[in-house]
Amino acid sequence: MLGKEKVGVVIAAAGSSQRMGGIDKMFAPLAGQPLLAREIDVFQQCEAVDQIVLVLNEANLEQGRLLVSECKFSKVTDVCPGGARRQDSVGNGLTRLKSCNWVIVHDGARPLVSADLIMRGLEAAAETGAAIAAVPMTDTVKMVDRDGFVERTLERQDLWAVQTPQVFRFAIINEAYHHARNDVTDDAALVEHLGCRVKVYISSYDNIKVTTPADLALVGLLWEKREK
Repeated sequence: MLGKEKVGVVIAAAGSSQRMGGIDKMFAPLAGQPLLAREIDVFQQCEAVDQIVLVLNEANLEQGRLLVSECKFSKVTDVCPGGARRQDSVGNGLTRLKSCNWVIVHDGARPLVSADLIMRGLEAAAETGAAIAAVPMTDTVKMVDRDGFVERTLERQDLWAVQTPQVFRFAIINEAYHHARNDVTDDAALVEHLGCRVKVYISSYDNIKVTTPADLALVGLLWEKREK
């Protein structure tokens, strides 16, 4: 569908693992391999992906480079340092992409990404130039004031929990980052500030982000289930 257009990936893995109880989640074991290696391999094996840029915190740069070398991840062209905020890290990664028409941004702590999820993201992004993986909310969500009192109950059918991959035309995400002023929690928010429409496509509830040791244990179980 994308023809010969070049696809680059920025894996944002520069977090500090503060809620992991002393475990570095990027290099925690997942079915006998570092979590990060399991994730990179999905993009390495995806035929649509041409280039991968890995963004790590300063303390993990050498370990990351060694991982890329040992695993022979030929599509990883750069292992670069992150910034103070997630958007700074992704911005650093964008500068390392070479002549890419499309950019996939993915959280380094979501190892259960799949080739199908990547390809559907690229297909969805073709509509407006921007698409994000998300799942419908299953819990009731309430807006609460600063004193802890409920202000109102939000309509659940209109609410989606946003994940990654997030896919953009390079020109769009690059412009969004050049105009970025405020802190945001995902890349699509910067694109929305430009007035661009962002397409939502269905992800999987298994595509969880590892934030705590409990998440890591759950990912291990889900990985075993997927392999079977």
